[in-house]
Amino acid sequence: MNKTINFLVTKTDANKRIDIYLSKKIVHLTRSFLKKLIQRGQVKINNFVIYSASTLIKSNDNINLDLSQEEENKLTPKKIDLNISYEDKDIIIINKPKGMVVHPGAGNNKNTLANALNYKYKNQLSSINGNLRPGVVHRIDKETSGLLVIAKNNLSHAKLAEQFSNHTIKRKYQCLVWGVIRPLSGRIETLISRNKKNRQLMTVSEVKGKKAITNYKTIKVFSIKDIPRISLVECRLETGRTHQIRVHLKFKGASIIGDYQYGKKSKKFKKINAEFYRIFKNIKGQILHAQTLEFQHPTKNKWVKFTSELPYEFKRMLNLLENLTS
Repeated sequence: MNKTINFLVTKTDANKRIDIYLSKKIVHLTRSFLKKLIQRGQVKINNFVIYSASTLIKSNDNINLDLSQEEENKLTPKKIDLNISYEDKDIIIINKPKGMVVHPGAGNNKNTLANALNYKYKNQLSSINGNLRPGVVHRIDKETSGLLVIAKNNLSHAKLAEQFSNHTIKRKYQCLVWGVIRPLSGRIETLISRNKKNRQLMTVSEVKGKKAITNYKTIKVFSIKDIPRISLVECRLETGRTHQIRVHLKFKGASIIGDYQYGKKSKKFKKINAEFYRIFKNIKGQILHAQTLEFQHPTKNKWVKFTSELPYEFKRMLNLLENLTS
């Protein structure tokens, strides 16, 4: 993408915020994305660069929006198999495996979902989030498996992003956790911010951060001889903050099996079922799966729902627990 867009402000638009004005003029770009462009210095008013999204515009102001991307931001295409659950002319539903990063970041710029999308679809995806995140509307953690929606065009992306912003998209996850959450079902509403000691982690805060809401329901508690108590839990997100489910479950005194960032660094057992231990020691990353995704289709004007099966290691452990309780 290499272009600029110019606008001349009329009297009817005078005294509006620059981000609100641009979001009305360019419907395929989200307001949050436009804010990022402004903060990067890619918007000028009367040839002066502005950095504040709250800047008020005046009648006859000349606005210049730079949508060019630097060469170094090009994404390397890579042939990686994708598990596509659904696809049409507007969206793609991907069932992401555990261990795959969604888009390039520090230390990983070639083996991500974005690299795979770039290889398969080339320039046929939404460009709203820039060259490094083609079509990417939302993310799930590297070691979390499950469903993601990818936008094929900017109009679909903008409409999906609006649903995420309004919290109308329904997302349900299943996980296996150590112990029992009390009460068995409930609603967790807190602020989540960066951990002061480790900036790669998040934490619940009483004074600052972004509001995060998780609804949870215990589906079953497994109390089995020679195995610590384990609960199968369903989580429904109202917001989508970084590591939200993992942080909220830790806040409730539980941790997801395999999650050593928010749980104990290692798990020691005095006495343990041999078959369970064989499965447990081979687990890499948290047993957390984004199982269902529901939203208003961006162009078909109908509600759609997608569901994915639990991954192999999740099913393997769950089947063992079920068999030992039957």
